[in-house]
Amino acid sequence: MIESIESLVGQIADGAKIVVPPDYSGVAVAATRALIARGVRKLHLVASPSSGIQADMLIAAGCVATVEAAAITLGEFGIAPAFNRAVRDGTIRMLDATCPALHAALQAAEKGLPFTPLRGIIGSDLLRYRTDWKVIQNPFSEITDPVVLLPAIIPDVALFHAAAADRNGNVWIGRRRELMVMAHASRRTLVTVERIVDEDFFDREERVAGVLPSLYVDVIAIAEKGAWPLAVDGEYERDDAALASYAAGELFAAA
Repeated sequence: MIESIESLVGQIADGAKIVVPPDYSGVAVAATRALIARGVRKLHLVASPSSGIQADMLIAAGCVATVEAAAITLGEFGIAPAFNRAVRDGTIRMLDATCPALHAALQAAEKGLPFTPLRGIIGSDLLRYRTDWKVIQNPFSEITDPVVLLPAIIPDVALFHAAAADRNGNVWIGRRRELMVMAHASRRTLVTVERIVDEDFFDREERVAGVLPSLYVDVIAIAEKGAWPLAVDGEYERDDAALASYAAGELFAAA
């Protein structure tokens, strides 16, 4: 289960559907660099529910064919340049979504459901472009009551970074519940961590709710500062200077 970062990314095939977390929630940036170096192609990138520098790096390197996201942005640092250019030039396929829609579709996969209903996007122009989303009449209502059916999103791989794993392969994710859903929904889960600790997280009752059990983890690799220039809760802060440099079109140096 514990492998090198090169071995970990080697298990992501060309054309894989890969789900990644938002920039505040444990992004596997070191693994992303290794994936780019390996030359992966034609990824279907699903953001849970948004992405930033990770998606932009993969798009800039020509690794991505499809993006499914509520947003790809560098936030206060500006637009994601490679993403914007790719959408403008038509070099990637963009599946626009909303945060609730992506969360709901992943939760459907988590529960083993083929689809899930959602109301909030009725009336939006997303329905003109997402032909895979179906509007039906609520079968339990006697008045007109449309609902949208979203197909479950079942990623081939969930990829994220966390502070630590224990000796038994359980991963500490803390309050980042989207990581739990990603792992439950996906066929395989690949995790980079800052360190492996010689304990079992399940031995401490107060920590259990923040632990992803090893049952849902396929491969772990150690990557110190593996989310840099993004932050990891309780470990290190975001490197704003590096993110600003990236947004300005400069390549930042390795940490």
